[in-house]
Amino acid sequence: MILTFIGAVLVSTIIGFAITIRLFNDQLTAIVEDSMISGGKTIIQSYRQSYPDNLDALIQGMRALPAYSIRLFGPEGKPLHETESQVDEELQVDDAVLRSVLDGGIYRGKPGKGFRHMAVGLPFSIEGRPYALFLAPHVDKIAFAIGVLFRTEILIVLFFGSVFIMVSAIFIVRPLKRLTKATRRMARGDFSTRLHSKSKDEIGQLTRSFNQMAHELGTLEQIRRQFVSDVSHEIQTPLQSIKGFTQALKQKKLDEAGRMRLLTIIEEESNRLSRMTTDLLQLSSLEIDHPSMDFRKYRLDKQLRNVMSVLEPQWSSKQLDVEFDMEDVSIVADPDKLNQLWTNLLGNAIKFTGEQGRIRVSAEVRHGCVEVSIADNGRGIPEEELQHIFKPFYKVDKARDRSVPGNGIGLSIVKRIVDLHEGDIRITSQEGAGTTVKVILPQDRSRTQ
Repeated sequence: MILTFIGAVLVSTIIGFAITIRLFNDQLTAIVEDSMISGGKTIIQSYRQSYPDNLDALIQGMRALPAYSIRLFGPEGKPLHETESQVDEELQVDDAVLRSVLDGGIYRGKPGKGFRHMAVGLPFSIEGRPYALFLAPHVDKIAFAIGVLFRTEILIVLFFGSVFIMVSAIFIVRPLKRLTKATRRMARGDFSTRLHSKSKDEIGQLTRSFNQMAHELGTLEQIRRQFVSDVSHEIQTPLQSIKGFTQALKQKKLDEAGRMRLLTIIEEESNRLSRMTTDLLQLSSLEIDHPSMDFRKYRLDKQLRNVMSVLEPQWSSKQLDVEFDMEDVSIVADPDKLNQLWTNLLGNAIKFTGEQGRIRVSAEVRHGCVEVSIADNGRGIPEEELQHIFKPFYKVDKARDRSVPGNGIGLSIVKRIVDLHEGDIRITSQEGAGTTVKVILPQDRSRTQ
């Protein structure tokens, strides 16, 4: 990256110099031509004033001009005076150009060809006879001066450019090296790594994004470890129970009634393990990036009534008062996954509502969404527990809930199903007064695409 940056700076510098030299060359050419025309007019004026008495003195003065080669042509096109013995190398005048100037035209070298082709030709007349004055700069002297100028500028630019590149590289490389080291530490599992940067440029933004990523990965790692710990604990408990009761069954003094009681407990613990495994597999299948979803339109009110009918043995045994308040409600969703969602939520309402309690289920359409509310007058949830209830294996007051079957995975599955439907779930509760769960789902997915 740094080599690319330095290369880009050098290429940009070279291109900038090339453009600058070209512009400077064109501009200087125009300035020199204008200067030669002005000087040529002065020479012509002096020549007219000196003609014919002081021509020798004027010619000697013209020869003393250090910057130009000068040629003067008479009416017949013959050279009258030259100021340089080697002038032909720099100031060659062909017959067509000479005739054009003698006829009154002004000659300006060859446009766009640089100093080596720079020349001007000026016409003038004395006593009605045409003359032509040609001037050309001394290329070697101009080129030497320009070369010195550009070499000096190049050295200055390269010096300060090198200093700038080195300083810039330090400010770029140093934070990138810190990022590289921090990334390696993170790859080894150290998610506590943080970088400090007050910069607001791209490097600063990258540093802040790295810190955010480290925080998120650290949180995920804590969740993973807690999840593994919870799974181990939840599996270990029934396994220890099964092991203990199996050893008790080996005792010969145990009567038939005691043996049946222990076998019943072993069966219940085995069923608990089976349910936990099933729930874990369901949660795992829902947590993948693109779980299989079968969206179709169906009657949501019928589904809710069917789920409650399936659960009737549970709520009728507790003599619960179940109330439905809903009209015909259709939705585009995955019916199997929503069936699992309602089974979990209604099952929780039944489990945590006391004898002869009340459960109310309602559904309505508002602003393009279906809102399903499940309210009970059960034991309720403490306010400080509400923010944790969607975590896997989390149980409200675990000591109190031992008599209630469950493994704490159900609400995690519910939350994931709601997220897959791009919906929302809200739980309000008051301890000792009951709980209300509100699920909000898009009625038609085409409106949310």
